[in-house]
Amino acid sequence: MELKLSNRQFLVTGATSGFGGAISRGLANEGANVIVVARNREKLQKLGKEYPGQITTLQGDIIQSETIERVANEIDDNVFDGAVINSGGPPAKAFLETNLQDWDDAYNNLMRWKIEITQKLLPHFQKNDYGRLVYIESISTKQPVENLVLSNSLRLGVVGFVKTLSQEMAGSGINMNILAPGYHDTAALNRIFRKKSEVEGISEQEARKQFEQKTPMGLGKPDDMATLALWLLSPHSRYVTGQTISHDGSVMKGVFG
Repeated sequence: MELKLSNRQFLVTGATSGFGGAISRGLANEGANVIVVARNREKLQKLGKEYPGQITTLQGDIIQSETIERVANEIDDNVFDGAVINSGGPPAKAFLETNLQDWDDAYNNLMRWKIEITQKLLPHFQKNDYGRLVYIESISTKQPVENLVLSNSLRLGVVGFVKTLSQEMAGSGINMNILAPGYHDTAALNRIFRKKSEVEGISEQEARKQFEQKTPMGLGKPDDMATLALWLLSPHSRYVTGQTISHDGSVMKGVFG
């Protein structure tokens, strides 16, 4: 299938590794132009050199308002087609290990900045009556993950926000969806392995093995999910909006997973 992404412009945050890196490269391989945002300057420069003329790099912490403002100023109204809203997760903690500062930080890191950047991006999409927004969240939006109470809780707030906004934007040509990845072989998963090893007194290798065993198809790869993200960013997803789509290798047990 021709995804019709060539010469379109996209934004990808958290773009230098994991899902963000895979989606950025996937878009560039399809001929798109991509503004990539991340904190690590060296990794950004490396990514930019892989796709000269296609990838524009912007170094900064995306949860900061200053960085969001710089991103908004970088966008060309006339050709802006979509965005991938992605960042890291909060620390792995059980509820009794948290304090109120942890919850405040989790709100800022998981939800607040996504609302802010969405507010900045919507006018660009509205100008052209077209836009695709893909939010990268977690399988914890469908099924709680052990020792991730902060993620389990705050990501559900993002689901509520995106679902409501998608209904407000329905018929405008602006679609927004959430991807809920299960256990993929990314650096972000290591914090879960470490926490499980601490709690259960096992090695991180054993913790990893247990997660692999509970996923019928084994750990996924970032490129696996990138293909789905690219379709959601394409014109072909015209009739899909407000959905939270699992990408989990059958780890979800519920019939509505």
